[in-house]
Amino acid sequence: MTATLSSKERIEAFCRLGDSLRNLNTEEKEVLFQKANNQNSWFTQVSMDSALTGILRLLEKQKLEKWLATYSFPEIVSPRKVGILMAGNIPGVGFHDLMSVLISGHTAVVKLSSADSLFSNWLIKKLIEVEPRFEKHLQIEEMLKGMDAYIATGSDNSARYFNYYFGKYPSIIRANRTSVGVLTGEESEDALNKFGNDIFLYFGLGCRNVSKIFVKNVEQLQHFLDVMEKFKWVALNHKYLNNYDYIKSIYLVNSEPHLDNGFLILRESKDLVSPIGVLFYEVYDSTEDLLELLRSQESKIQCIVADPEVIPGATPFGEAQYPEPWDYADKVDTMKFLIALG
Repeated sequence: MTATLSSKERIEAFCRLGDSLRNLNTEEKEVLFQKANNQNSWFTQVSMDSALTGILRLLEKQKLEKWLATYSFPEIVSPRKVGILMAGNIPGVGFHDLMSVLISGHTAVVKLSSADSLFSNWLIKKLIEVEPRFEKHLQIEEMLKGMDAYIATGSDNSARYFNYYFGKYPSIIRANRTSVGVLTGEESEDALNKFGNDIFLYFGLGCRNVSKIFVKNVEQLQHFLDVMEKFKWVALNHKYLNNYDYIKSIYLVNSEPHLDNGFLILRESKDLVSPIGVLFYEVYDSTEDLLELLRSQESKIQCIVADPEVIPGATPFGEAQYPEPWDYADKVDTMKFLIALG
């Protein structure tokens, strides 16, 4: 067995990782989920299970082949060192970047988030178990100095820091984004139930979480809140409940109009990003006007969740947290960037 992997072998390794993760026994999953929750109380069993499901969907062989068929992979004579600064808001959120770097043939030098070091470390160990040759192309470091290129994900504030230090190198630097939903008022209860996952999975902490909805009229909102009752489990998390209670007290003290079902507050706002425990809403007149508004804010929107027949190209209800391999964050083609490093 040669030390260097061909592009075909690199892809096959991730297919085998998918097989390995699908065959996890119940006890191993329970222990992993509990350890991750001990490290980060946002990482509940629901969050961990959803994150693992999302990674498994990325690793489906047919999807990997469809994604990578559009690229030409030259054999890399001198792999570049690509520093990856991973976020920690969602379990395993940096996995796609890691997978892209390794499949492209470069070396991944990873700085894990302290909020997600356990689960991401576990994924890396599983990958090396199925393909030991990746070990020489995968390093975990506390400092990322002297890299050939960088991929960094964080907030608007950290993005300014990343740009200052890494901007002179080839880099992909991601800042804050959020997602929005569009409701016509004609959605079925099943569609709204699916939509609830787009809002509440990961407690609203991800860029693919819906933080604002656009509605045809305010009369929709009470029915919407009634359907959302099945997601009241979010209030069992003390961090979520503390955020909700804090914002609710501010709105009450300031006499700010809002709707409330005991764990979610709806408030009218032109802003896109709502606090945890709050969903902003805005009434729109026509689909044409709404599309124009969304186009004007597209640099801050990760995805639009709606019926694709109403909003062309929209992410269907219930699918926001399960991107395909080709659904790049911030719509920047990571694989194209990596291949160009040569």
